[in-house]
Amino acid sequence: MPKNKVQFQQGLSLTQFLTQYGSEELCRSALFRMRWPQGFQCPECGHGGYCEILSRKLYQCNHCHSQTSLISGSIFASTKLPLKTWFLGIYFVTQSKDGISSLNLARTLGISATASLRMKHKLQQVMKERDDMNSLNGLILIDDAYWGGKKRDGKRGRGATGKMPFVAALSITPDGLPYH
Repeated sequence: MPKNKVQFQQGLSLTQFLTQYGSEELCRSALFRMRWPQGFQCPECGHGGYCEILSRKLYQCNHCHSQTSLISGSIFASTKLPLKTWFLGIYFVTQSKDGISSLNLARTLGISATASLRMKHKLQQVMKERDDMNSLNGLILIDDAYWGGKKRDGKRGRGATGKMPFVAALSITPDGLPYH
């Protein structure tokens, strides 16, 4: 039987991740490139020239003098956690095939259970919003299932109480890989 191409996709090892995002400065520069791929653009006037206010970690536009931070308007806004912790949290949430509990995430990152729950909810919401922007196209695989625990009331299978029906759909390329 051939290997499942979706299940055996190349991932990012923890060593590779730490090489790319292992320090606060590496995370800041990666986020800068993601936020402004063509270079800094002032959110107020669109000008490209800026200077950094290092003491407050702000960018100031050379034209209109408005100030913005790297994390403003993102899921990292209003957080006290370092970007390195956020990026590591993103890694653990996205790389685990079976998912990771917020308590295990808290233990792994060394943060409170409340902070990890909030982080995980924000990450899941952002992933959902991003996924909602993409419509299914091409060949679409669809399946239904019932989710839920076992209840000992004598009913079995699809008619069992406590089971929640749901539908999953996936569009794949002609090569059999999921669309991005």
